[in-house]
Amino acid sequence: MTRTPARPVPTPVVRTRPRDGTPTSTSTYSALLQQVKAAGLLRRRTGYYWTVFAVLVVVLVGAGGAFALLGASWFQLVVAGVLGVVFTQFAFLSHEAAHRQVFASHVWNDRAARYGGTFFAGVSYAWWMHKHTRHHGNPNTVGKDPDISFDAISFRPEDAVAKRGVMRGLVRIQGYVFFPMLLLEGANLHWQSMRTYCSRTAVKGRWSEGGVFLARFVLYIGALFWFLPVGMAFAFLGVQLAVFGFSMGIAFAPNHKGMPIIEPGQRVDFFSRQVLTSRNIRGGRWLEYGMGGLNYQVEHHLFPNMARPNLRAARVLVRRFCAEHDVPYTETGLIRSYVIVVQYLNRVGSAARDPFACPMVEQYRTR
Repeated sequence: MTRTPARPVPTPVVRTRPRDGTPTSTSTYSALLQQVKAAGLLRRRTGYYWTVFAVLVVVLVGAGGAFALLGASWFQLVVAGVLGVVFTQFAFLSHEAAHRQVFASHVWNDRAARYGGTFFAGVSYAWWMHKHTRHHGNPNTVGKDPDISFDAISFRPEDAVAKRGVMRGLVRIQGYVFFPMLLLEGANLHWQSMRTYCSRTAVKGRWSEGGVFLARFVLYIGALFWFLPVGMAFAFLGVQLAVFGFSMGIAFAPNHKGMPIIEPGQRVDFFSRQVLTSRNIRGGRWLEYGMGGLNYQVEHHLFPNMARPNLRAARVLVRRFCAEHDVPYTETGLIRSYVIVVQYLNRVGSAARDPFACPMVEQYRTR
């Protein structure tokens, strides 16, 4: 007996201009926005960000001191792990500056993300903005959100069935290998950044930003291979990249995977689109810090320029507002969110195991 792979949950179509004179979705979102503004939750928290930055710099300097003292010791791999976590936190700060959360000045936010983020995290601001802006505008939207595009991991049964060769075998178990694959994400982020600088397409700040990117790796990799034996230097770099990629991945993975997917042609208003496709993660201050505020994914998508410290209070308003307007608000625990991601990816991958059971891919059936 064959099993039909589960389709992603469909997103309800929402009329954006009702004919009966009821408030439009735009006015509905405006009402929430006014509540958020009245509570002062869109104000900048620059002091908070300077404090976080100062703490990270202190930890970074401490890691550098430990690196110098340890010399050719395998305990250096502990330092590598610490750097992986620290670079992730710098990436979060760059992400927040890119969203105009840190400074009142657009120019200073841009500089902080473009040069500070690129130097400390080693991820291209130009590449990130191009990809992330498209995601925020159309989360989980087929053909518009690059985060669910056809790639090594398939997020739709149609994509899973289209895989061939080794990738077809991989997609069958993609839920189980997803988190181990995050160990390679750090190297992938750096690779995508290099491809951006070397591409023939127009890249804003290609030379200035690219120069910062190059200087970062010349200094960092140069120090590793100057002070450590070759084998230990490679091991250090491997551990640091693995921890960096995994730390980034586990913060971003629970946010949208397994949530409703918007198919081409569906009309969904801004408020519903952002809420229905996002998942919040319950937790305390340490989780909030560890995930760079991304555990408040619903609020982050509704108010992308809201400072991290204000998201917790905004959550209370948004939850109440969603309840009043009968809009589903998804929130779960951290471990449960990972279980959901694994189960969802495996359900999608089941299309590659048995395409005949999937009516969406009937064209692949052998006649």
